[in-house]
Formats: sequence, C-alpha cells, structure tokens
Amino acid sequence: MPITSTSWLSNYITEYKNDEMFTPDNGIKPYWNKLLTEFDKLGVNGLMARQKDIDWLLSENGVTYNVYNDPKGMHRPWNLNVVPFLLHQNEWSTIETGLKQRAELLNLVLKDIYGERNLIKNGIVPYEVIYGHRGFLRQCAGIEYPTDKFLSMYAAELARGTDGRLWIVNDRAEAPSGMGYALENRSTTSRILPEMYGKMNVKRLSGFFKDLNKMLINASPVKKENPHIVILTPGSRNETYFEHAYLSSFLGYPLVQGNDLVVRDGFLWMKSLQGLKRIDVVLRRVDDAYTDPLELREDSHLGVAGLLDVVRRKNVSIINPVGSGVIENPGLIPFMPGIAKYFLNESLILPQIASWWCGQEQEKKYVLDNLSQLVIKKIDRTNRESIHFAEFMTSSELNDLKKEIERSPYSYVAQEKISFSTAPNLVQGTIESRNLVTRAFCIASDKGYSVMPGGLVRVAPDSKTVRVSNQRGGTSKDFWILEDHPIKEDKNRQWQNRSPIAISGLNDLPSLTAENLYWAGRYVGRTLVISRFIRMVMRQIALVQNRNEKPDSVKLQVLFKAVTHLTGTYPGFAEKTTEGKLAMENPMEEMLSVILDKNRPGSLAHTIEMFGNSYYAIRNLWSSDMWRVFENIQKLWQNFQDDKDRSVNKILKVLNQLITRLIAFMGLIEESILVQQGLLLYFIGLQLEQSMLTISKCRSLLTIKYEEQVEYDLLEYLLTSHESLNIYRYSYRSFIQLENVLDLVVLDLEYPRSLTFMLNRIQKDIARLPHSQEDHSLSNYQKYIFEAFSKLRLAESSKLAKTKSESDFFREDLDTLLEELSDLLYKTSQTITSTYFNHTDKQNQLVMQSFPI
Repeated sequence: MPITSTSWLSNYITEYKNDEMFTPDNGIKPYWNKLLTEFDKLGVNGLMARQKDIDWLLSENGVTYNVYNDPKGMHRPWNLNVVPFLLHQNEWSTIETGLKQRAELLNLVLKDIYGERNLIKNGIVPYEVIYGHRGFLRQCAGIEYPTDKFLSMYAAELARGTDGRLWIVNDRAEAPSGMGYALENRSTTSRILPEMYGKMNVKRLSGFFKDLNKMLINASPVKKENPHIVILTPGSRNETYFEHAYLSSFLGYPLVQGNDLVVRDGFLWMKSLQGLKRIDVVLRRVDDAYTDPLELREDSHLGVAGLLDVVRRKNVSIINPVGSGVIENPGLIPFMPGIAKYFLNESLILPQIASWWCGQEQEKKYVLDNLSQLVIKKIDRTNRESIHFAEFMTSSELNDLKKEIERSPYSYVAQEKISFSTAPNLVQGTIESRNLVTRAFCIASDKGYSVMPGGLVRVAPDSKTVRVSNQRGGTSKDFWILEDHPIKEDKNRQWQNRSPIAISGLNDLPSLTAENLYWAGRYVGRTLVISRFIRMVMRQIALVQNRNEKPDSVKLQVLFKAVTHLTGTYPGFAEKTTEGKLAMENPMEEMLSVILDKNRPGSLAHTIEMFGNSYYAIRNLWSSDMWRVFENIQKLWQNFQDDKDRSVNKILKVLNQLITRLIAFMGLIEESILVQQGLLLYFIGLQLEQSMLTISKCRSLLTIKYEEQVEYDLLEYLLTSHESLNIYRYSYRSFIQLENVLDLVVLDLEYPRSLTFMLNRIQKDIARLPHSQEDHSLSNYQKYIFEAFSKLRLAESSKLAKTKSESDFFREDLDTLLEELSDLLYKTSQTITSTYFNHTDKQNQLVMQSFPI
C-alpha cells in the first residue's frame, strides 16, 4: 500500500527482512500507513518538537532508571521515543490467548516444583534443570498459598521470529518489572500525541490496572474488604525504583523497605510510629533469596526475618510467591512443549525460541558441533555478562567455552540466534530502524489471567546493537494495540473494591518513611542555612578582592572559623594545626572545598547529596510540582560542579539561585502531604536543624567580645545570614546592638526565625507524636525540649551580652546557655530517633547457607 509521503522512509534502511512496518511483500501495513500519514501532517520539525515535549515531560515528572556504576549518576532520565510500536487486535488476540496459556502452564509448573514434583518423577523435566537453578529454594517446598493461583504475576519477553510470529524469548516471574514504566509511557504519549491516540483506536490500560488492584485485594488470606497491602522495595538505589514509587502513588499503597516490617507471633507487621500494623498482602520487588535473612541469604538487609514462616502459616500473601524465580530458568524452555502436553494436553500457542539443554547427550553434541552459530546461557544466569554470543567470540574463547560445557553440561542451555525484528524510531530528524523486544504482562484474575493490552517495548540504542537493554542505553516505546472501531472512554476511574490508603495518619506511617521525612526536613534546613551563611561570607570575600586587600582581617577570620563550625568540616579554619594555618593562609581554596567537595562530610555539596537521597527515598509522597523544583535544584548544582568557572561572582550567582529554589521547594512541601500523613515529622526535623545551626552561628559570632567596629560588622553578618537584617531595622530603628540582636534572633517568642519561637514550635509538634499522647507524663524528648525552651524563657539579653569584667573578652553566660541548649537539642533528636526510628532488630540463621549473587 502506498504511503502519503516517502520522506519518512528516505533513510529507513534495515538490514533485516523482519521489520514491523512492512508486510512480507514489502508493502506498508495499513495501520503503520495511517500513523505515517499523521506524521506527514506534523512534518519533520513538528515531530521533533513532539519528541522534545516528551523528553521535557518525562524530565518534569522525574521518570528515571537507575543505571549501576553510571558515571553520569544513578538517576538517568527515562527515554521514550515519539514513534509508538503498533500491533493490530487481530494479531494481538492470538498473542493474548497464548500468554494466558503460558501463564496458566507456568502456574502449574511452579505448583508442581514446590509440591509433588511429578514433572521430575515422570521424566518430563530432568531434575538437574530444577535443582541446578538458583531460583529453586528448598525452603519453599510444601508451602501452600491462600491465593487461587501460585503465580499471580507473569511477564513474557517477546520478539518476532523469522516465521513472522511473535516468539517467547524469556519468562519473568520473580519480581517482574516494567508495568509502571508502560503506564507512564502511555500517560506521556497520550498527552503529547492526543490526536493520533484518538484516531488510531488504541486500547486502554485502565482495565488491566483495575484487575491488578482487585487481584491484590483478593489475595488477602483473610477475606475482607480493606486488607492492608504494601509494596516492598529494595530501596532508592534499585534500578527500577521509580516504578516502585510510581505504583505506590498510583495504587495508593505504602512503599516500604524490609526494615519497615517485622514478624511477631506468626504474623507480618508494619512498624508505624505508634506500634505494629498487621499486613495482609505484600507486592514485592525484592528478589527471592533476599526476602528472608533468617532462612535464605543471611546477609540480606532487604527482606524480613521470619517471613517464610508467616507464609507457611497462610497469614500473609506474597506477590509473587518466594521461589518464583525458578521458572525464569531458560533450561525449562526445551521441555515446555512436553509440559504443555502433560498438564493441559495442548500444544503451545505461542512459539518459543529454539533451545537445547546440554545435559542431554544428543543435544550437547549438537551444541558443541554448531557452537559458533548459537547463543549460550547458563540455566542459572546470575548476570547479563554470562550470555555468550558465540559468533563474536575468538577461537580461543570458543574452546574455553566448550571445556566449560563439557565440565558442567547440565548448567548450560544453547539457543538459536534470532534477529530481533526492527521498528521505526525517530533519530535526529529521520526515521531509522532499531531492534526491539517487547515485555507483556499477565495477572491472575477470576477468569484465569488478565493480559495488559500493550506492554513495555525496549529499543536498541543504535542500528548495530543486537542486545536490547535499558542498562546498556536502550530506549523505550509506547505499545499500542489497535482496534478497527473507536474505543469508548472509561469514565469510571474509581477502583472496584478499592482498599483505602494505608497511610491515613501518623499511626499508620511506616517507620522508615517517617524517618526519611524527618531527615528530609533536617537536610533541606541544613542546605538552606549553610547556603545563606556561605553566601554572606563569599560577599565579604568579594569586597576584599575588589579592594585588592588580603583576607586576613579579624572579622573575616571569625567568619571563616564560623564556616568550619557550622558545617563541621574540621579541621578547616578552626583548629590551630598545620592544616588550619594553611586553610587560613589560602581561604579561597578551603572555601571551594567546603562548597564543592561532595566526598567531604558537612560540605555544601555533601549536604545537597544527602538531601537528594532522603528525597528519593520518599518520592512517592511528593507532588509533581515539588519534583520539578527538586530537579531544577539538582540540575543547577550539577551544572555548577561541571563548570570550570570558580570565581566568587559565579559562586554567588549559583548560591542565589539555589536559595531561591530551596525556598520554593519548602513552600510546596505543605501542599504535598497532610500534617497527620507525615508532614509533622518533616517540620520537627526542619525546626531542630535550623535551631541547632542558629546556636552554632551565635556561638561562633557572639560569644567573643571584639573591638566596636568588628563587633558591629559581625552582628550585621549574623542578621544578614539569618535573613533578619531588614526586620531588625524595622523593629528597632537603631544601630545594631548586641542586646537587641539577642532579643530578636534568640529570645523573641513571636518571630518565626528566633530560637525561642522554633523551640516552642518543636514543643507543640512533638506533643502530637503518638507516644507523647499515651499518658499525662512527658516523654524524654518532651522533657529535653521543655527544659531547653524554659532556659530561653528565663534568659535575659542584658545578662547574656555582658562579660564578667571590662577586661574580659568572653561572654560566659551566653556561651554556657548556647552549649546547654545544643546538648538538649541533640538529646531530643537522639531520643526521637530511638523511639520511632529503631531498625536494629537483627536475627541470624541457625544454619549457614550459600546463595550465589
């Protein structure tokens, strides 16, 4: 069929006959022709503009994929190509039926492997294939599950074979990822290509995710309308952490880590601020062997000790069951036709990649004789590097591989080398072909299995790359299943039998989430205070440079030492050591280190990094506007670190921008979550940190008495860094005096930036914490903060401003008060931490076991 314009195909060159856009006779498939016609209306510039819109939207929404050991950083932006992947419903209906059959078949395989093992007893599958795979966990044998099916979630990787049909390449069941990314891809493309999305009659994803939510609710061992469901993540450094947070926000279930959960009396509980909350269902994203350090990998910090015992008692449902990874075994593929006949008396609907298990003599001989034409994998594949593309190997490497196969034949499986199909991709203004692999998803439902009408499409980064992987720089596509008739809009966006969000109040807040909220407050407060103080110091350095003076004045030396005390970057300017003297002799070098050295604890760069880590850990709680501001902060700082300009003016410009964005970020926090959903912890952390740093600034600048002009300047510097200079002038209408400064910055009960006001705010906030309300007596942290507040209320600025004699230069009363306050605030923080954030409950295996990584 001719297309409207051939301009899109002028550079469309593919070395493969197997292309998604063309029919076997090299015609354009009708639905691809329809898409290209729409692209013609946009033109090259219009389509590139839409691609830029996609890139911008993904960046604004903070869609990331963590690439391990990436020099560009952990959180790489997710890449989505503007050209979608298209399949017609006529072809998809066969694929959908085949996926349901395979999911049902693997469900029976999983049940048999951990049950009667008839497949092994009857010789359908050799025992080495099962027992030689790391996914088989003997600890899971004999466990029965309260769910209708063992296999609740299943993903299949599909690629088009030489016969023109989509083949099964791999099975994924341990903790299959990609659903969240597929949903985000759809959300993005439907916004950027709304006219095409409507005209092409694309099947919606909403029904599948309703089924997912219903499956989680129905999985509860105790059938109730509102079971407690959590999503278990390994943490923010996992490669697909964005998806974990995304699904948590989308489905409305708490995102927890192993330390948030604990086993007591045969049940699984979530640690909340008030106590333990029983959990009914866990949607896990932690690999099998790491889920229970008591019975499985004892070095795991990702799971929950005793979890398998709770599963055996049928007191919790794990989706998917621990041990599901055994069916990801490529060694099973050669035996799948026989398994289908044994269990279902059916032939496989979907073809699968031709595979030979080397544990059989005839198959091993075939593999060794044809090694250079095959792809060799270990059945117990533990990392991507264990795949051998024999055609690219040297003779020496092939000989070594043959020896390995001869030494341990049951450990290897060989597969036919297939050329993945190609599909159109927009690349720098032209349409080019790229290899692709599709991941399709199934979930258990009342009628068997429900299949997502689409999936996650991954595309090779360039035309020469055979392996398709996000870790290797691949991109993605939205997957459109097309109907011939218009799709009705799903007007009912409510979940059926929706379980309420578990994070409904402080009593239900996971303890690790609460801790991250607390530290998010502390780090954002620390970043803001340090940025303001360093900005003030850099302004004084700029003035000295403009006058061509040496930075050795008394007031600058005091400021430099204050920087060290405030940031904790000792010895720095503070100590009388060789390093201290050198720092004072070359203050700009030390200041640059305090600002930019992210490996130096206490530096501004290190503080910003810690602020970022705490934010990522609870990103499922934040609004999209907060994410945009946060991303702007990260980009600003990354660009500054990459910039070779280290001038004072450049630093001041960046600090001004950083402070403005931090203030915007802090203003948005209150719009993201309710006080009783965790914002209270953020406020407590923020006020505590700002109080401690206010004390540090006052001790550094005010406790020593200097000559009159120096003292006046230091008071002005303090007010400037505290953003209080204008308020001071408006309030006192006089020259700056120490007593007035102490009244405003330290003792004023009405001024929000004063130490007394902040401690009073902390008093009120911590009184709302669960343990504060258990009886009429004060908790320890309440006692400490009450004592600190009382000391301030009893203090008098006139006495604090005095020295013992005219010849004395040390304001002992002021220093003593500030030291006592610092100690009490430290004790308050420690007591809050030990009361609410104690994750040190450790259990050890009675028997040592070895699990390969």
